[in-house]
Amino acid sequence: MTPRAEDYLQVVTATMARVAASQRDAVARAADLITAALRAGGVVHAFGTGHSEALAMEIAGRAGGLVPTNRIALRDLVLYGGEPADILGPTLERDPTVARRLLDLAPVREPDIFVIASNSGVNGAIVEFATLVKDRGHALIAITSAEHSAGMASRHPSGRKLGDLADVVLDNGAPFGDAALPLPGGGAVGAVSSITAALLAQQITVEVVARLIDAGETPPVYLSANIPAGDEHNRELEARYAGRIRRGA
Repeated sequence: MTPRAEDYLQVVTATMARVAASQRDAVARAADLITAALRAGGVVHAFGTGHSEALAMEIAGRAGGLVPTNRIALRDLVLYGGEPADILGPTLERDPTVARRLLDLAPVREPDIFVIASNSGVNGAIVEFATLVKDRGHALIAITSAEHSAGMASRHPSGRKLGDLADVVLDNGAPFGDAALPLPGGGAVGAVSSITAALLAQQITVEVVARLIDAGETPPVYLSANIPAGDEHNRELEARYAGRIRRGA
């Protein structure tokens, strides 16, 4: 059967409902960890490679999101580390040796917390980065596909996967290979991991804000820069975290 847009909508809607129901407790645990980190003066560092970088963009630096957030990306090796641009490529995420350089470039302090997204959870840079995060004593939240990760061997020398290292693991519900609609000649179309990961990221953010409000605290939340007074509001909050959150490319 030829896949259609309506077929994709049905699959995505069902997957989102399943993820929302099955990950409710994990969302709450993740929100508890982030709330505790913020109260201790920490910042949320979000990291993902490939299309999982979209998850980091959901968490760090967007309207309606938390201000004390920082996005880490492989391009930081070039932007902040002075490495040649040709280091970047589609297989860099498999190289565990880049993780330490990347983490050392990040403006990390002791109370900070990390959210790492990887659909497969097996690539060397991701697993090594998570390993270093835990070795340095930080709390770690992982967003991954349980099905895809279970179907892959680790590409890290330790044999571990992202989910093996995290304090809280959230399953984005994506199928093996991510695409959800089979094609008549083989393969599939219609990836879902970016959509469900965004759902989880926003649910966690909302729950963190709810915890702060319930405790009588004012949550540090971004306004859209494209509404009146948005820039002024955001600059005032960002100033509290000067040198700790990056809002570059």
